[in-house]
Amino acid sequence: MKTLTDDETDEQESGVRNDKATSEPRKEPRRFAIRQSTIISAGLGIVAVTAITVLAVLLATVRGELADRDSRAADEAHSKTVAMDYAVGASTIDYRDTKAWYAKLKANTSSQLASRFDATAAQLDQILMPLQWASTARPIAAVVTESNSGIYKINAFLNVTSTSVQTPQGGQTTVTYSLTIDKNSGWKITEVGGLEGALPVK
Repeated sequence: MKTLTDDETDEQESGVRNDKATSEPRKEPRRFAIRQSTIISAGLGIVAVTAITVLAVLLATVRGELADRDSRAADEAHSKTVAMDYAVGASTIDYRDTKAWYAKLKANTSSQLASRFDATAAQLDQILMPLQWASTARPIAAVVTESNSGIYKINAFLNVTSTSVQTPQGGQTTVTYSLTIDKNSGWKITEVGGLEGALPVK
């Protein structure tokens, strides 16, 4: 029997290993396939989310602007109502009850303005009572001429009908009140101009 040398033995073992390596299949790296439709769908989803976000922001902005506009309109309307109510009360006079008229003059006014009316009450009595002055008022319109930081300046226009010993048949005149109203102080009236237009000239 032939004995293999060491070199021949190594060659045979090497050949066996090579045969095994050749016979074993090679492992291919895994590949992940993404469909084109999936990519398109994802892109469309991102676009849709972005569009919805933008629309939501725009809608919130528009709603805020509309709310601010409505709030400003409501405040202006209220200021005109306050001004006109005061002007009608101040122009409605009965010489037989001047205290009731003084109460209307001071109604919803600041403490400083009310004090000024108190100081002139005696002088007004000296005008109204001898003339037996009586008057009523009909509102025409109120206009906001200026508004800033809750301070409203308003012109209130009225048609005033009056009677007195000088004009027992009565007379009419248009009176314009200029009022300043402070929203920040509970819609108090801080200034009144034009009151002399509703009073007789002594």
